[in-house]
Amino acid sequence: MISTLGMVLILFAGTMIGFQQAAKYTDRTAQLRQLAHALQRLETEIGYGQTPLPVALERAAGHTRGPVQELFREAAQRLLLEDGSSFHECWEGTLEAGWGRTAMRQSEKASLSRLGAALGISDREDQMKHLRLAMLQIQTEEETAREEQARYSKMWKSLGVLAAALVVILIV
Repeated sequence: MISTLGMVLILFAGTMIGFQQAAKYTDRTAQLRQLAHALQRLETEIGYGQTPLPVALERAAGHTRGPVQELFREAAQRLLLEDGSSFHECWEGTLEAGWGRTAMRQSEKASLSRLGAALGISDREDQMKHLRLAMLQIQTEEETAREEQARYSKMWKSLGVLAAALVVILIV
């Protein structure tokens, strides 16, 4: 009875590990989509609404959720609270503090870091160009993430179940 329960627990744990690994691919794709949407909203706020950057960041955050929302909201708060700090300094601090909570990779962080260096220091048209460039980079990364999700998500789920089954077989 106890050995049967142990085998079931091993199978369950292996399956959950596989599903957790597969979920990282799904989370990355969803967060990249949210990030592209937030950047598009930010472009609209800056370009057409002529909204100040902290308010534009807060409004862009209001249309997303999860870690992407936290990044934009924290950047807006840092920009409002820290006297004398440039947007780039606030943005970099936000990325460093909050990047671990996202499922995104370093290439996306580098794109956002380059964007942070350009926002707030040039005219509206230049900022919109930088936002469009960042959106294109993020959309390209999203396409790659979708391909990886399709390729590796099923693999991780199967691998978790099969590895757990192998452990059970070896124990018996």
